[in-house]
Amino acid sequence: MIRVLLGHRGALLRGALATVFATEDDLQVVAVLDHADDVIPASARERPHVLVLDACLPGVGIETLARRSPSSGVLVLMDRELSAAASLRLVRQAPRVGLIATDASPEDLVTAIRDIADGRPVLDPHLALAALRVGDNPLTERECEVLRLVTTGATAQEVARKLCLSAGTVRNYLSRILAKTQARTRIEAIRKAERAGWI
Repeated sequence: MIRVLLGHRGALLRGALATVFATEDDLQVVAVLDHADDVIPASARERPHVLVLDACLPGVGIETLARRSPSSGVLVLMDRELSAAASLRLVRQAPRVGLIATDASPEDLVTAIRDIADGRPVLDPHLALAALRVGDNPLTERECEVLRLVTTGATAQEVARKLCLSAGTVRNYLSRILAKTQARTRIEAIRKAERAGWI
């Protein structure tokens, strides 16, 4: 039996995927989550074989989750239209970490879960190619985390509370992000980082 932890930001898709997985004899959904910050505690409690995670799951980044879950395979669901955001670091973690497009069929998704559980690589060719074309990210992992939270509309104070930092530290991160992206505003920095595939 393959124990699956599912993390997806959308309630409708989250429920639909959980239902699809539950119909398979060899899959058991042990947790269904809507926030990345809940993944590590749930993984420690439920010990899933595979984490199926939405690439845009709010909270801590997918790379961090993959690194902190060494005993689980990770299957990342990514939108082909946003494939520039595919991370080269994730691609390099194959076969433990796999990438599959959100427009894959339910059958392909279930097969991908089985492959990840068996240690076989799962890399959507379009997503993998986009990831390999992404330039080196000048932002640190923490800066990416801060910028991802800013994309949700969070203020510096809210980001600080979420990441257990001071507001001044967050403002320093934002200043460095603006300098590294050569952006005048946070919105411009977000757009540049998303286009370059850094977040």
